[in-house]
Amino acid sequence: AALTAAVGDDAAMIAELRAAFLDSADRYVDALGRSRCDANWRQAASRLQGLAASFGAIGLMRLADAAGSGAPGDPVILRDIRQAIGEIAR
Repeated sequence: AALTAAVGDDAAMIAELRAAFLDSADRYVDALGRSRCDANWRQAASRLQGLAASFGAIGLMRLADAAGSGAPGDPVILRDIRQAIGEIAR
């Protein structure tokens, strides 16, 4: 819905932006999964939060914010973030 509001009914543009969003989200989740120190974890969480905010993915934005406040490698938040991205990908 956020993409449609931004670019109208251009299906090709929506598909391209959606693919770019999912690619970036996957990269940030990968960075979260590899992070072992607070700085890297918070940086990846912050980038994911900004990406989610720019696309209006409020649930993912909240999860990324929670990750930024949590411990590096938290398996529960990683699972929840991956699940949220999977739901957006459908």
